[in-house]
Amino acid sequence: MHKPVDILFAISDTGGGHRSAAVAISAALDQVSGGQASWAIEDILRLTDFPLVRNAPEMYDNLSTRWLRLYDLSFQLTNNMRQVDMLSRLVYLTARRNITRLLLETRPSVVVVTHPLVHRFVAAVRRTQSLPCRIITVVTDLVTLHASWTYPGVDMTLLPTDEAYQLMYRRGMPPSKMRRTGFPVHPKFADSNLDKKAARAALATEDDRFTILLTSGGVGSGRLHQLVMLLEERFPQHQLLVVTGKNRVLYEGLTARSRGAHTQVFGFVNNMETLMAASDIVVTKAGPGTLMESLVMRRPVVVTEAVGKQEQGNIDFVLNYELGMFCPTNERIAGAVRDLEEADRYAATVARLADAVPRDGSMQIARLIMGQKSEVGALLPVERRRPPILIGRLGRTFKRRRAR
Repeated sequence: MHKPVDILFAISDTGGGHRSAAVAISAALDQVSGGQASWAIEDILRLTDFPLVRNAPEMYDNLSTRWLRLYDLSFQLTNNMRQVDMLSRLVYLTARRNITRLLLETRPSVVVVTHPLVHRFVAAVRRTQSLPCRIITVVTDLVTLHASWTYPGVDMTLLPTDEAYQLMYRRGMPPSKMRRTGFPVHPKFADSNLDKKAARAALATEDDRFTILLTSGGVGSGRLHQLVMLLEERFPQHQLLVVTGKNRVLYEGLTARSRGAHTQVFGFVNNMETLMAASDIVVTKAGPGTLMESLVMRRPVVVTEAVGKQEQGNIDFVLNYELGMFCPTNERIAGAVRDLEEADRYAATVARLADAVPRDGSMQIARLIMGQKSEVGALLPVERRRPPILIGRLGRTFKRRRAR
């Protein structure tokens, strides 16, 4: 049994980005509402009861690593509105009961969707149950948007980049239903007031060394091991902060060996804002979450790879705005580090970062959500008391006599 809430985040744990976006927005909601707005996060694809779809989180981990070609093929085959609508109707046949129960129990004023396969289900239940809630889609891809993100049946779609806005417009999304807010990065990144010296002191790292943060997402990557060894060999004077995420094998492999004198290895962390504040550059894959966190912190990025078709456009985004480099091999990463440690080039890149992306994306989104919540509250019908039985009967009798 679910408790009623003001805002329901409808997500799927396919990768960490969709939940991270919901967590970031909920933190901003707490600030904007002074802690008065209640919210909950639910994995909607788990509730569908549809084979394969309900196991989407586990499947995604395999598809995005071992079966990447199959993942890209499925992206291409389903990347049109007709296919998405047809598949959504099929899944909804088994999904509607559980999703209806969830919405009737939580009774949210606003449903915030952070996964593209979810908003059609929520909108269908709202329609059949005549629920007085708003549906807001928060797009968590930067440039290469799958067709499933485009759905005019929601009340508002919030987009992270101009490129995403233009693509949605070309696909038929009405401009009246779109806003460009920036990416939902957790407010702690924009609120961080740590300079490099203070951040390095907090991490007990050395203050006077060029520092490189290396991360490859929540699941980590085997290639990171070789990269760390290469950078230690080429740049023994630099400081490396290595985040392995949830990849325990990678973490144990890096900590068990003889490490460089200035290398620190971390597993899954909750203080990425401090690690970024302590760093001069960030080496990461093209996932939108860590990428946008780095840009919000105004750190140049070295992008190593795109995992799946939906991350390809992120590389173009970095290169088009000259916010960093794309280096698909470890040798080229080493070359990029050498280029970026040059003072003039580094300063020019940091200058371009000054207004590259909005820093307050989550706060903008939270304010829009609270505005929609207020509108729903104003439109809810005032409960009317039923007249006493006797008065009701007399009124009906009087109407019948007048009609005669």
